[in-house]
Amino acid sequence: MKAIVIRQYGGPDVVEYTDVPDPKVGPDSVLVRVKAAGVNPVDWKLREGHLDGIMDVHFPLIMGWDMAGVVQAVGGGVTEFAPGDEVVGYVRKDSAEHGTYAQLVAAPVRTLARKPASLDWAQAGGLPLAGLTAHQALVKALRIRAGQTVLVHAAAGGVGSLAVQIATAHGARVIGTAGERNHAYLRELGAEPVAYGDGLADRVRALAPDGVDAALDLIGGDAVEVSAQLVRDPSCIASITDYGVAARGGHYVWVRPDAADLAELGRLADTGKLRVPVASTFPLSQAASAQALNAEGRTRGKIVLLVD
Repeated sequence: MKAIVIRQYGGPDVVEYTDVPDPKVGPDSVLVRVKAAGVNPVDWKLREGHLDGIMDVHFPLIMGWDMAGVVQAVGGGVTEFAPGDEVVGYVRKDSAEHGTYAQLVAAPVRTLARKPASLDWAQAGGLPLAGLTAHQALVKALRIRAGQTVLVHAAAGGVGSLAVQIATAHGARVIGTAGERNHAYLRELGAEPVAYGDGLADRVRALAPDGVDAALDLIGGDAVEVSAQLVRDPSCIASITDYGVAARGGHYVWVRPDAADLAELGRLADTGKLRVPVASTFPLSQAASAQALNAEGRTRGKIVLLVD
């Protein structure tokens, strides 16, 4: 099969589009023919070696973490899926070696859910990692509820676009930070936009004079510091970028595979409460270019690889 492989840490130049052996399928796994794979910041951060201190990485490494595709075969102990089923998955294992930037993926059933019927392949491929990150931060860590006001930093990005919709679906009012060019986009998603930069806390208070009930940091920098000025309770801050948030009493969120959470995202999509904005698509062979675009940090919505 064809796959995107790296043999060492480095820049886009270490990315190879090459032939590799088909994956083996264990008793609790299914073989999926991949239709689309999401591109996420963690992909190029792994490629550059930033995760080396927290995760075992085995070279040659097939890149990628999430995907959508069609089940081709099932392991002997699998009863949840059958060949022909359309699935989505955040296929993160205990170490990094066999990822989703490939024509075929062996995915443990614990990482999969059925593909939402309302999403096309590109949208479905972009959902799992970003959607689970937003869901687990907002619903599990922050426990948002109807009537609350939630601040989302970097609300127009891949995770942020989904976080705005998930919070709105739970009945929350959302204030989202973004550059001016993305303000109309955030209004379409259901958020009240505010600009980045100095004076952010004052601009948020102009919309919410009593502060906010919860804040989600998706960008780093001073987002946690600004959030601490605005929340009533420091335990109502979550970050996916700043480990130091825990020292303030908040939550550091490292997304986990969770079939039930993924199924809930599918339910939101199929009931019209969640859409996956796709900014750009690339063929699998151009994964290096897709990662370079993602690393610029200015993309609205998701970047997705389409797999033949």
